[in-house]
Amino acid sequence: MLGATLDKSAYLQRLSQELDRVNQAELQTWADLIHQAWENGKFVFIFGNGGSGTTASHMAEDLGKSSLRESDLKDETKKRLKVLSLTDNTGWLMAVGNDVGYEHIFQQQLMNYGSAGDLVIAISGSGNSPNVLNAVDWANRHGLVTFGLTGYGGGKLKQMQQHGLHVDLLDMGMVESIHLCLFHWVLNDVFARINQEGRFAS
Repeated sequence: MLGATLDKSAYLQRLSQELDRVNQAELQTWADLIHQAWENGKFVFIFGNGGSGTTASHMAEDLGKSSLRESDLKDETKKRLKVLSLTDNTGWLMAVGNDVGYEHIFQQQLMNYGSAGDLVIAISGSGNSPNVLNAVDWANRHGLVTFGLTGYGGGKLKQMQQHGLHVDLLDMGMVESIHLCLFHWVLNDVFARINQEGRFAS
């Protein structure tokens, strides 16, 4: 854990350095794929384990609500982004984990919800979580678009995903923080495009 060896000043400096190393083309692709899902009326499914699981919940909540203007939230005619975190259906997660196996908790949900052209955002710091890999494998084989968020060496996820953003760093806490930090730019970019604001104002 970097924070155990670095004081606060050094930690913040390292965080800044890691953010500077982010591949901006990968970041742009992430935003592009979400916007394309909105344009095409496709679902966005997000999932991960532990801290990445709560990141998936956070991303889904923000994309569902904050991709719209506040003034449009009660507009029943406004086109919305279809987004779902697969980490939040507690009963289903426990049932699949108990009856089928924990490694299938995301794949089984995709088998019910997913269709060709939908976007899967799979989050795994190590890139080697079996339940994440099984879901991405299924998605790849059934015509869904897959985007991985990884850290460390990227693991198997980095090899099997169609697109992704990799944080090349051996510290889970900082990897998870960077994933969520970058997401907020993605959210803002998608918001601007959907609502024709900021850089995309007509």
